[in-house]
Amino acid sequence: MSASIPGHDPILFDLGTGLRYFGVALDPECVFRGTCLLSHLHWDHVQGLPFFSPLLRQGAHLDIYAPVQEDGSSPSGPLHDSIGPPLFPIGLKALPGSVDVHGVADDDWTIAGDITVRSRLIPHVGHTLGYRVTWHGASVAYLSDHQQTGVTKYEISAGARELCDGVDVLIHDAQYTHDEFVRKADWGHCTVDYALWVAQECGVRTLVLFHHDPMHDDELVDALTEAAQAVSDDVRVVAAREGLVMRVGA
Repeated sequence: MSASIPGHDPILFDLGTGLRYFGVALDPECVFRGTCLLSHLHWDHVQGLPFFSPLLRQGAHLDIYAPVQEDGSSPSGPLHDSIGPPLFPIGLKALPGSVDVHGVADDDWTIAGDITVRSRLIPHVGHTLGYRVTWHGASVAYLSDHQQTGVTKYEISAGARELCDGVDVLIHDAQYTHDEFVRKADWGHCTVDYALWVAQECGVRTLVLFHHDPMHDDELVDALTEAAQAVSDDVRVVAAREGLVMRVGA
């Protein structure tokens, strides 16, 4: 998933398998430079990185912001350890392009002077970040993996609320149905109902349901989206899908 801001290098949200296709679609003559806001280091969020073909070009560069680890150490070590022998033929440092990893937690910073980024630790399994990106008044929040608190009585952490409050677009974990969550309540994810509650509680304009369960087919995802929209007059509900493009702001 990526954000395209006029006059700026791309911003990537996580580095899953879709990163390969994003790289293939880029101009092969262009020397890539960009930023990734990495939610956490679980495999499904980083396994696309060694297959990102733009990094095979000299001069390409990717800045990765990722959560500091629970012991306070940098995320750089485990990320480099997971991509290299014996798990992968070469390490990241062997690529012609360069990758810099920056550890963040509850932080605020800017990219290119006028893009504001806010990161906050949110409940999941292990240190995990959500992000909020704001540019010229338009805002997007990304909470891809978010542990729901409670089955029917909901709460939201202070950090998650900071990210979501009044945002234009919220991309939010919506992996389970209610019945599935009852069986997997400590797996680090949440229901469509909880995602919608967060959006309504925080005054979000558009909710993008994300991190679909791999066992949910398109028909079920569509049905869950339609059911959520049917009970929400104040929030537009959309299901994330391959190739979806959304314009944020005026």
